[in-house]
Amino acid sequence: MIAWLGANLGTILIVLALAGMISLIVLSMRRDKKKGEHPCCGGDCGHCAGCSHR
Repeated sequence: MIAWLGANLGTILIVLALAGMISLIVLSMRRDKKKGEHPCCGGDCGHCAGCSHR
């Protein structure tokens, strides 16, 4: 088991880093949605003429 971990340490670290980044992105998107911000532009959709999310 230890030999396998040593042989794959680089891959494991990259996967953990990517999983952390994806988690932060998802949390940020959830926080923005709770604030009422649109995920594409981050602006207020009530004042946007081209927005279909009113």
